[in-house]
Amino acid sequence: MTDLIYLILGIIGLYFGAEWLVGGSSKLALKIGVSPLVIGLTVVALGTSAPELAVCLRLNLESRPDAALGNIVGSNICNILLILGFSSLIRPLRVHRQIIRKELPILLMVSFALIVMLINKEVASWEGFILCVGIVIYILFSFKGANNSGEFKVEGESSSEIDTVSSQGYNGIVLIALLLVGLTLLVLGAFFFEKGGIGLAKAFGVSEAVIGLTLLAFGTSLPELATSIVACMKNEGDIIVGNAVGSSIFNVLAILGITALFKPLSVNDINLIDYSIMIGAVIFCWLFIYKKMELNRIKGVVFLGFYAAYITSILYR
Repeated sequence: MTDLIYLILGIIGLYFGAEWLVGGSSKLALKIGVSPLVIGLTVVALGTSAPELAVCLRLNLESRPDAALGNIVGSNICNILLILGFSSLIRPLRVHRQIIRKELPILLMVSFALIVMLINKEVASWEGFILCVGIVIYILFSFKGANNSGEFKVEGESSSEIDTVSSQGYNGIVLIALLLVGLTLLVLGAFFFEKGGIGLAKAFGVSEAVIGLTLLAFGTSLPELATSIVACMKNEGDIIVGNAVGSSIFNVLAILGITALFKPLSVNDINLIDYSIMIGAVIFCWLFIYKKMELNRIKGVVFLGFYAAYITSILYR
């Protein structure tokens, strides 16, 4: 009964947190003259990755590195296949060319880097430091590109339209407060949902690695999913794609980096299939959107089908 209450509280927190996060971030993007894509790739992605950081740090410090790394790998698979697939099922998504040219190749590179680091089945503290440096460089270059290139400016909005939106009583401090409250609710919602879900899973004797790859990955990806659903309703496609891809980059560079910085991760139970599917999902996504730069409902169904097959394969190992 207690686990069910946690699940309900988690859903409530996720919904309202996502509503305020998307509303605040899209208005903030217009106010400072940066495209929603850049905000999605950085601010929203960082915020929705907060549950992964909290969970991974706690698990690794509790000497449960398999669950911690399983959470990161599973979350990245969930971000690409489930979140983008489900979002495009609700509303077809136009994909910005920056995602194809820059973000997906970066995600592919950091995913390969993760596999290289795990050849000896450990992510050392010095490797964690390198990953942390990588995320700082990524954020700086994202905003530098937004300032220096017209490609990253808000598309489809004239300067007068932006001024109108910016002058509708949305104070910068209020927007930042809205973002922070939304992020807080998302983190709390994910925490309660995860707590309820893990309680039920442990009752059935599920292993640490499977919990990390499935329940933890889904639970900590709920902020991304909730944010994407609300963004679909508000027709903020750039935030959806930017959030899913950006969060995946943050998971490897920032979440894994900070976690390993506190304590090296030694892993044993996660196999090569999981890493291959994580990389395969990125390549698969790139191939699907490269030509027409969109994710339609048919592609969304295919994404969801692959994710369902992956989860089924884990449960029957």
